[in-house]
Amino acid sequence: MKFYSTNNKDLVVDLKDAVLQGLAPDNGLYMPEYIPRLPEEFFSSISQRSIQEIAFTVSQSFLGDDLSDETLSGIVARAIQFDAPVVPLGDMIYALELFHGPTMAFKDFGARFMAGLLGYFAERQDREITILVATSGDTGSAVANGFLNVQGTRVIVLYPKGKVSDIQEKQFTTLGNNITALEVEGTFDDCQRMVKEAFVDSELRTKLFLTSANSINIARLIPQSFYYFHAYAQLKSPDLTAVFAVPSGNFGNLTGGLLAMRMGLPVAQFVACTNVNDIVPEYLTSGAFNPRPSQQTISNAMDVGNPSNFSRLLDMFDHDRARMAEVVTGMSFTDEQTRAAMREVYERTGYIMDPHGAVGYLGLKSYIERNGPVAGIFLETAHPGKFKEVVEDTLNITLPLPASLESFFTNEKLSIPMTTAFSDFKAYLLDLA
Repeated sequence: MKFYSTNNKDLVVDLKDAVLQGLAPDNGLYMPEYIPRLPEEFFSSISQRSIQEIAFTVSQSFLGDDLSDETLSGIVARAIQFDAPVVPLGDMIYALELFHGPTMAFKDFGARFMAGLLGYFAERQDREITILVATSGDTGSAVANGFLNVQGTRVIVLYPKGKVSDIQEKQFTTLGNNITALEVEGTFDDCQRMVKEAFVDSELRTKLFLTSANSINIARLIPQSFYYFHAYAQLKSPDLTAVFAVPSGNFGNLTGGLLAMRMGLPVAQFVACTNVNDIVPEYLTSGAFNPRPSQQTISNAMDVGNPSNFSRLLDMFDHDRARMAEVVTGMSFTDEQTRAAMREVYERTGYIMDPHGAVGYLGLKSYIERNGPVAGIFLETAHPGKFKEVVEDTLNITLPLPASLESFFTNEKLSIPMTTAFSDFKAYLLDLA
């Protein structure tokens, strides 16, 4: 399989270069040269397949020309050691729980799979790989824990000071070893901008072997399709067509779902659900793409003012907004609406949603109100304990933390202050060379 840049389809590389480069030299994102269609037999028997079996089949269709079955099955087995159960909440509405991995967020799927793939290539390099990652919360913790002590790699996490939850921060600032956290005096968009600037800086590219672990890297994107197939398998109805409501920030999660649909997964519609950072819902309605500084909300992982994966969305629909809008419905919600949804579901069912899942639930509920009953699945992207203060304040409850989250609080925070000036970030990186 070859991969092309979204900025120039004539710029084509193999899997190894796509993964190691992260971002294309022309600042585009890599996309597979074609999206394979899975056979009907796969879908007719999907309810009998484990999530690991599904992940192997899906990833093999993209990566099977480049990796042996043994290598790929080993990467899948080490990366996907947890489930993603579908929980019914009544009236054909389901929560897809993506928080059963080690950092209790959906990004464990992509980060751990990427760590395995990058680790495989790192073993075959004669230089240390420096992995840059910008995070608004869960990406940093998933990537840091996925790459912890992976030989031949060094991870640098940039995060906005005071704009991630305490637990999220602890998950990537207490690890040490090959993980470094930079606490940026700015927003997530500042962090993301600096990472992108680093990739196109010729001096840095000469002195350091740089790659990215954000969803701009194709190795993060492909595994984000796995759990859409697994969710469908759990509905145990081969004739059912589902609607997925996806809490969205950088839109890698939604892009992973669109990949699954192009591979044959029966999906009636995707609902792209954002908080007040509604750049993509605005585009779907008006056709105008207006990136702007992000606003801080209680669903902080979605506080993105210039979504990186928007270029992939455009590419998948040949830059045709009308075609995109046929498949993707955009909706945005305020913090007040998010809190109200958390209370409504808790009082009705006893189920505790995190604020990101609540935004997804709101999108699904609004879609049903407009279009009638459907088999609806919203993505519950993080354990509510990762947003303990918001959840407790909203629901007026005491929320006990799982032991895996509680353990992070016993470790000392290790972070380095950083300005939003790229020159300062560049100087820091050059000191590592």
